[in-house]
Amino acid sequence: MSSADPLAIAVWRLCFSLGIVGIALVWTGEWRQWSRLTSADLAFGLLSGAALAFHFWAWNASVHLTTIAASVTLVSLQPVAIVAISAIFLRESPTGRQVAGIAAAVLGAAIIASPDFDAASGLLNGSAMLGNFLAISAAVTAAIYYSIGRHLRARFGIWAYVGLAYSACTVVLLALSIAAGVDLHPQPARELWIFAALAVGPMLLGHTGMNWALKYLPAYVVNLTVLGEPIGATLIGALLPGIAERPSVTTLIGGCIILGGVIVAAKGTQPREKKVRGNRSIDSSCE
Repeated sequence: MSSADPLAIAVWRLCFSLGIVGIALVWTGEWRQWSRLTSADLAFGLLSGAALAFHFWAWNASVHLTTIAASVTLVSLQPVAIVAISAIFLRESPTGRQVAGIAAAVLGAAIIASPDFDAASGLLNGSAMLGNFLAISAAVTAAIYYSIGRHLRARFGIWAYVGLAYSACTVVLLALSIAAGVDLHPQPARELWIFAALAVGPMLLGHTGMNWALKYLPAYVVNLTVLGEPIGATLIGALLPGIAERPSVTTLIGGCIILGGVIVAAKGTQPREKKVRGNRSIDSSCE
C-alpha cells in the first residue's frame, strides 16, 4: 500500500513503535531493569537491534535483485540457522520431532514460492547472485536477532528488552537511510497512517509478541511462526476487495504443510521449567 522507500517505511515504523514502547516502559517501570544491564547484556541488546535492521534492509533489497521465489525460500531458512546458533551458544538442541517440523515448514515455504521459479533463469548470474546472498544474510541476521532475544528475555522484561533492541534497530536504519540518501521527511498523511498501522500490527503485536514468547519457548520454535506469513498474507489478499486474489493450489498445499510443520515442532515443547529452592518454587525464566 505504501509508495515510500523500504528504508523509510522501516524507519517510520520503528519510530512509531518506540513511542508506544516508551510509554509502556514508564507505565510498567521496566526501564529500571536497565540498571542491571552488564556490558555484555548491552552489547547483545545492541547487536540484536542491529541484526534486525540489517534483516529488514537485506530482505527488501534481495527481492529487487533476484526472483521472489529465491528470496522467499532462502530467507525461510532462518529456522535452520537458529537451530545451529541455539545448539552452539544457548545449549538448546531440538528434538527429532522439532527437526522434522522445521524441515516440513521450510519445505512448505519452498512450495508456495515454487511457481515463481519459472522466472529463475540466470539465477546464478550477475545481480541475482547478490540478491541470493542478501536473502541468506537476511535469514542469518534474523536468526541472530531471535537467538539473542531468547538469551536476554530470560532475565529482562519484554519492554526493557524491546526498548533496547528497537532503539538500536532505529539508529542503524537511520544511518543506512542517510548513507543511501533516502528522504525520510516530509511524508504524506496517508503514508504516516500506513507507518502507524505497521507499528501497531507487525511491530508491536508481531515482533513484540514473538519476543515475549522467547522467554518461554526455544527461538527455533517461536521463529517457525514467521513461516506462517504467506498464509496470513494469502487470506488477507483474498478477503480485501481491493486485492481479491484467489490462492493457488500450490499456495494452499504449501500453507497446509507449513501449518503441519509448526504444529509438529511446537507440540510437546515445554516452557522453561521451574526450579525449587528451599520451600519455594521459582520460575527460572523470571526476571
